[in-house]
Amino acid sequence: MNRRRFLATGALAGATTALPAQAQESIPKPVYPANRIGVSSYSFWGFQREHLKDIPTCLDHAARMGFDGFEVLQRQLASTDNAELQKIKRHAFLLGLDLMGYSTHQGFLSPNKAKREAQIKLTTDCIEQAYALGIPTMRVNSGTWGTSKDFDDLMAKRGVEQPLEGHTEEDAYKWVIESYQKIVPVAKKCGVTLGLENHWGLGVTPEGVKRVVDTIDSKWLRVTLDTGNFLEDPYDRLSKLAQDTVLLQAKTYFGGGVWYTLDLDYPRIAKIMRDANYKGYVSLEFEGKEDPLTAIPKSLDLLRKAFAGS
Repeated sequence: MNRRRFLATGALAGATTALPAQAQESIPKPVYPANRIGVSSYSFWGFQREHLKDIPTCLDHAARMGFDGFEVLQRQLASTDNAELQKIKRHAFLLGLDLMGYSTHQGFLSPNKAKREAQIKLTTDCIEQAYALGIPTMRVNSGTWGTSKDFDDLMAKRGVEQPLEGHTEEDAYKWVIESYQKIVPVAKKCGVTLGLENHWGLGVTPEGVKRVVDTIDSKWLRVTLDTGNFLEDPYDRLSKLAQDTVLLQAKTYFGGGVWYTLDLDYPRIAKIMRDANYKGYVSLEFEGKEDPLTAIPKSLDLLRKAFAGS
């Protein structure tokens, strides 16, 4: 080796040796992206504002307000015919909105097998609708016992019901788990991830949700996490389900809540979700008495700030 080649080789080796330290200094710290924010059509309609029930109208408002995505409440649809679903999908696409969630209702807390089978059929039909809409995740429930007079009565009881006479919660777990074991293959076929919500019934506790999800043990049944449905110790309970969450529903109560008001610390909730590596959508569910056309933009601002990333 001549002197020139020796010096060049030595210089290259020195640069290579120094590279890792220099590279370490130049590597930026990991960036946690901001969560995208969507809005549920429920925020507009709320089961009572008929002038805001129409899904295309809600889509127009959501786009004007600056949301990234839109969650469809299935009960709000004028029709579930495929032609109608395709109109909605195209409408959202032209507005630049992701259809990112499909919120459905079902209940399996009944000893009547025929009733449970009907609810299974209802749920699989909803999965097909979500597939037709191009929606990747669908909110599902365990259902309630139906021993409350109505929903107002259930809320007065803080979401806790007595089982039907002659039955126990163990019966309920059996019915719910057996039902979802039949439903999950359809979700897998359609590529729609189900999210069991902490939504009364067996979902009134994080342990109830986890028992069903862990027993089914499928990536096609995870959790839809609602920030407003744990009325006591919300942060501890939310953290127990954060790892399994595929959609976060965020309640706000401007003007005071319809049934109750929770003073939720959204920066704290955002940290819980960030620590669980949650990178999915946050879907606003406005449930206050203020006019939604003024309260929803305020809610969006609140959630944008809390879930801004780092």
